[in-house]
Amino acid sequence: MKANKKSSMPEISADSGLMLFIREIISNPSAMGAACPSSKKLAEHIASQVPLNEGLVLELGGGTGVITHALLQRGVNPEQLIVVERSASLAQHLQERFPQVHIIHGDARSLSELLKKQTRPISAIVSGLPLRSLPKSTVDMIGSQLETLLLEGALYIQFTYSLYRQPLSPTSRLHCMHKEYIWRNFPPARVDVFHYVDQ
Repeated sequence: MKANKKSSMPEISADSGLMLFIREIISNPSAMGAACPSSKKLAEHIASQVPLNEGLVLELGGGTGVITHALLQRGVNPEQLIVVERSASLAQHLQERFPQVHIIHGDARSLSELLKKQTRPISAIVSGLPLRSLPKSTVDMIGSQLETLLLEGALYIQFTYSLYRQPLSPTSRLHCMHKEYIWRNFPPARVDVFHYVDQ
């Protein structure tokens, strides 16, 4: 009797990033902000906007690590990369997947406290936070934290699925430089790049 052929479909373990994403979106859909993880194409475009210099790169809402991986592939030094993730299970997943990266389990509303031991300036922030689905009070608190942490010229990169609405940032001190549509993502997304004006 011939042995059954193995299925060509990849197995998804209970601990995989996709399974974690599904669990998180079921338990807290407003915090996730998307029905599926970001595509490789979107992640690579976001990472390409990040300057390679000596400053820190801060990722807000690391999720399953698609953008984190792209940032490392881009050439961001793991010692310069800090990822803040509010979900305990996703933060643990990120730490296991990227042991060389500083993963912080915490809330973006408390960035000053979370980053109080950091002395290097932040050159870029990559945000996966679903700003449009968060309460305005939460967005304002995040904006206040950014105003405390950022220096003139720092970049803030935010992606959104609201393709035809005006770019949204947590603070009026962030001015949109340019935006680009990523059609090869499900759903299609737009990447908005802002620079910080300290005044």
